Amino acid sequence: MTNHCRLTAALAWALVACGQTAGLLPAVRKAAWAKDVATAERLVAEHRAQKPELTPQLLEAISWVGRGASFAKQWDTAEKYARETYQGSAALLKSRRLDAEPSLPLALGAAIEVLGAVGDARGERGEAVTFLRAEHARFKGSSIETRIQKNINLLTLEGKPAPEIAAPEWIADNPKGLADLKGKVVLAFFWAHWCGDCKRQMPDLVKLHDTYAGRGLVILGPTQLYGYISRGADATPAQEMAYLRGDYQARHPVPSWMAAPVSGENFLKFGVSTTPTLLLVDRKGIVRLYHPGTLSYQDLAARVEPLLAPAS
Repeated sequence: MTNHCRLTAALAWALVACGQTAGLLPAVRKAAWAKDVATAERLVAEHRAQKPELTPQLLEAISWVGRGASFAKQWDTAEKYARETYQGSAALLKSRRLDAEPSLPLALGAAIEVLGAVGDARGERGEAVTFLRAEHARFKGSSIETRIQKNINLLTLEGKPAPEIAAPEWIADNPKGLADLKGKVVLAFFWAHWCGDCKRQMPDLVKLHDTYAGRGLVILGPTQLYGYISRGADATPAQEMAYLRGDYQARHPVPSWMAAPVSGENFLKFGVSTTPTLLLVDRKGIVRLYHPGTLSYQDLAARVEPLLAPAS
């Protein structure tokens, strides 16, 4: 083989290797969502055979194997990969900041999430909550604080009095707080202006309002500022508020009956790392549903309807 051929072959292999690196994460993520744990494991093992170096990107892929195993309720496998991700993240954090780039916080946040879920699945909810609260204290102020709070809320919030929803600013009319709405059934819809799932959930909320508002249902729409507006353009808080009240409201109107307080404090307190997040509170102010993600109209109506009986 000539030197030119050797160089061409080496270049081709390098390009393949780069392609494998770039393609690993979406492939593992796809397998995880499909609960195809064996494929996710194989993809990571094949990559590591060629590139064993521990990187944030590899840890993120490993974390997805753990998540996929948790989706499939394969708890021993979920713990194995979550523990590996957690320990690998701890090793990398000795020489870098958590939020220096996106893959490391995504990996570590997923590992903490899965380890909490594993404990709960094994009937060790108290220990799982203790672990999550310790991690929350450790990473307070970081990008994973809200995600950890979400997982604490998933294990502790339902059946407890709802925390207050702050309203330092609002998009339309000044909203009432939860304390002022006792005697009503309240559905809080935490949303973001960039969130496609939030826009797809809105018609279900309109239908719920039209069906149940006369019987005592109130829908709130808390949101927060993200530092940018349409097309990802950077924005100051004042500019983003002007966008929400102006161009955004013109294109995606917030209904007049849905008060929309704007506060990052709410998103931290309610663990809104997933948008939308849905919170359902009964007439006595007790949380009856905490759900990160969308729900169908049928599912929401089935949860709302029993709460609309007059308070005893």
